[in-house]
Amino acid sequence: MHISLDGVYRDGKVELVDPVPEGIGGRVIVTFVENTADVRLDERGIDREHAAQLRHRLAAFAEDWQRPEMDAYDAI
Repeated sequence: MHISLDGVYRDGKVELVDPVPEGIGGRVIVTFVENTADVRLDERGIDREHAAQLRHRLAAFAEDWQRPEMDAYDAI
């Protein structure tokens, strides 16, 4: 199973934005990505309220996306 968590590397440590789900433990892989924190919503035709609504509506799918059997779709 693979679970991705958002975090920031600072002062020699990785600080996670969200808590690690209960029961998760083991090896990790840290991947450094380009800083995408400054997403210009207006360039995408989305205001803050619309973005908040989208996050709320898509949150219902998060549990399904993180199910172990969904890992099969990563190979496709």
